[in-house]
This record gives sequence, C-alpha cells and structure tokens, in this order.
Amino acid sequence: MIRIEGFTKKYGDKTAVSNFNLHVEKGDIFGFIGPNGAGKTTTIRFLATLLKPTAGEAWINNFSVTKQPMEVRRSMGYMPDSFGVYEGMRVWEYLDFFAAAYNIKKEKRKQIIRDVIELLDLNNKRDDFVEGLSRGMKQRLCLAKTLVHDPEVLILDEPASGLDPRARHYIKELLKELQRMGKTIFISSHILAELADCCNKIGIIERGVLLASGDIRTIMSQVRENIILEVELLQPDPRLEKILWGFPGVQNVDAMGQVTRVEYQGDLREIPRMHKKLIEEGVELLYFRDLPADLEEVFMKVTKGEVA
Repeated sequence: MIRIEGFTKKYGDKTAVSNFNLHVEKGDIFGFIGPNGAGKTTTIRFLATLLKPTAGEAWINNFSVTKQPMEVRRSMGYMPDSFGVYEGMRVWEYLDFFAAAYNIKKEKRKQIIRDVIELLDLNNKRDDFVEGLSRGMKQRLCLAKTLVHDPEVLILDEPASGLDPRARHYIKELLKELQRMGKTIFISSHILAELADCCNKIGIIERGVLLASGDIRTIMSQVRENIILEVELLQPDPRLEKILWGFPGVQNVDAMGQVTRVEYQGDLREIPRMHKKLIEEGVELLYFRDLPADLEEVFMKVTKGEVA
C-alpha cells in the first residue's frame, strides 16, 4: 500500500533523510516516531508529492510518487501538521470547496459532506464559521477535508498536536474506526502513549535514518533485556519475596505495598512454574502478569537523542 525505496533528501551538504526503505501493508496503522528534526516531516512531504527526492522512489496504491503525482493525490489523503482556514467560510462550505477541487459532482458532494460531517461528529458545527472553531474542532475539520474524496491511504502529520486529552482521545478512537473502514494510515506523532494504543506497526527515525520498523509488540519485546512481571496480592504475604527469589532467573524483586514487580531473565518456561508455586504455597493472588515494554521505553533505548 505504501512502499519507499532508497529515499534520500539533501539540502546542500546536509542530509535530512538517508537511504530510507519502508513497506506499510494495507489496513495498517503505522506510527512514525522520531525526535524533532529527525526527518519525519521531510518523509511525509515526499509521500504527499510536495517534495522532490535527491534519490529514491515511493509508491502509494502502486502509483509512483515521482512519476504519477496526480494519481497519488487522488488515492491519498494528506493532513499536514499545520493548515490554514478561509475566513468567512462555513464548515460545510469549506468541505464543499475541497470536494469540488477533487472534481466531485455537486449532487454527490452534498451526500459526501453529510457523511464526513457525521463521521467527524461536526453536525452541530455545520453552519459555523471555520475561523471561530476551537483547535480541536479545526483538527476534526481538517481530517474531514482529508476524507472527502474517500482515499484508501491517509497520511497524517501530528493530528493530535495541541489538543486537550479529551480531543486526543477522540482522534485516537476515530483512527481505529477509519482502520475498521479499510483505510491504511501513516501517522506521525510525538505523543508516544497514544500511538501505542492505536498503531499495530511503528518506525523509529533519527538523524534521517530508519533505526527500527515492524510490529509494535515485536519491537517492544526485542528492546527489553529482562521480562517484567507484576504480582498483586489480596493481602500482604511475607512469603512472597522468598518464593520469588527461589527461582534462579529472578534479577530483582521490588515490593510496593500489595504490588510487586519482578525482573526476570532466563528460561521462559519457569514463569508459569513460578505462578504455580505461588498458588501451591497458598499465596492469595489478585493477578500475575507480564508487563510489556511501553513505547516510550522503546524510543529511549533505540534513539540517542540526536538530530541531523
């Protein structure tokens, strides 16, 4: 659905992105992560046909970004990190303007505008002037504009930037709904926790180089040296630590009230045996679980805090 091969972008002697290769499958929500200045926006602008590469090529829906830009634009929706609005234009007029730009006939535009307004929950803002909308509502409107021509691929640059927690939650749930509708979504963001909640694939870029890419859970498990287990008891039990330390793979036991975290490195088959031993000894467990690495931990371990 999205394929990038050997993408390089230079500005004089400075290399913004170097030999970038990536493949995003149909139906993926792909989270594109990196520090400021890492090359995220440069890559996104290239995919959006707004930037010529120094070298390399990309394809969206099998259309060449460099050789078939009009076909790419018809099959892709692009939401930039900042966008302008037109004064004196109402919400429905704003959407009608962009639908007309895609040569959608007037009678069809009316239904499309109704549909995207409903999808983005903008019904009570339909006749409001665009310049009077809140930041969150403007973000919804920009995403609605991105959807008017029903693109198969969405490229979103920081869609939740500057939003309050409730608005960010709404955007996150909307992305999941768009995925259920069959959209492929390429999203750049610095809000790592929210990407972890909605993305199934991630790519991490730093100094213009793609450092890691793939299934989010696989990458999380690869960067963590030790498995972190969390045990919560119905009531404190002094036997817990002694039992846990009886397993040779245990590296650390950190008790915090009724919750205990265990760092383990060793034979994975010992983990269910550990669980079984606690039950056999009569320790009253509320839960015993493996804590996956979070996206912030992955980001900190993979990157070095450098920009190009």
